[in-house]
Amino acid sequence: MNIRRALPSDAGVIADLIRDLATYERAEDEVEITHNDIELSLFGSNPRVFCDLVEDDKGLVVGFAVWFLNYSTWTGHYGIYLEDLFVRPEFRGRGFGKALLAVLAKECISNGYTRLQWSALDWNTPAIDFYTSLGAEAMSEWTVYRLSGASLESLAALS
Repeated sequence: MNIRRALPSDAGVIADLIRDLATYERAEDEVEITHNDIELSLFGSNPRVFCDLVEDDKGLVVGFAVWFLNYSTWTGHYGIYLEDLFVRPEFRGRGFGKALLAVLAKECISNGYTRLQWSALDWNTPAIDFYTSLGAEAMSEWTVYRLSGASLESLAALS
């Protein structure tokens, strides 16, 4: 296998992986990202989000990790927030996901980042089992909140 940082020419395969992930997560109707969004976000003049791709021994892209830096006020250091980790179902169980996480862990260690963090859907027991097998701990005392759409606009209008 080979893991590499995504290139602008990979925007199409990244879009395909995003759609595949959304289908797996039963949310395919929620995908709004465009090819242009991918190019601007990942490959623009000042990217703030990154993507690593994993290829099989024939050079076929079989999965990806999309991530960005976050910050802990408690540790005073950056960390990596893993937005998406996805390996196509027919390639699971071969170490591709673990290899992607290992690359991100190395990125953390190499740069003095203190955390590698992500969220998992509570029904996705294969993913949860995989993550706990690596030593990851569920942060069950935390609840994720999100503002979007009209609620986000309403709050912004108060400023």
